[in-house]
Amino acid sequence: MKARVKWLDNMSFVGESDSGHSIVMDGPPEFGGRNLGVRPMEMLLLGLGGCASFDVVSMLKKSKQDLIDCEVNITAERAETEPKVFTKIHLEFIVSGNNLSKARVARAIELSAEKYCSASIMLGKTAAVTHDFQIS
Repeated sequence: MKARVKWLDNMSFVGESDSGHSIVMDGPPEFGGRNLGVRPMEMLLLGLGGCASFDVVSMLKKSKQDLIDCEVNITAERAETEPKVFTKIHLEFIVSGNNLSKARVARAIELSAEKYCSASIMLGKTAAVTHDFQIS
C-alpha cells in the first residue's frame, strides 16, 4: 500500500491514495491554514470509523442480518502536551434494520475491535479504545 501527500500552499495538502482517490487536508487559521479540508488527526478518526464500519457491516451481512443503516459516532481525547496523541477514543455504533440480533451486532463490533480492524488495534496501542452500540 502506498500513499502520497503533496503540499499545495499555506498549510494545505492533498493526499492521494494508492487506489486513485484524493482528499484535501488543511490546518486552522491560527496555524496558517485556511480551513479548506479536514485536519490530519481528524483523518485518523475517519479512517478508524471507516475501517470499523466496514467490518461491522460486512459481518452483519454475512450473518444474514437485514441491515438498513450503520453509523458510528466517534469521540476522542488527546494528550495535553506534545506529541498530542489520542488517549481515549470511543465509537458508538447506531445500527438499524429488521429484526436485528443484539447478540450478532455486539459480536460483530467485538470481532472488529479485537481481530479485524487494523486501525482500531493500531490506535489502541496509545489510546483506550471503547465501543458501544444501539439498535434503532
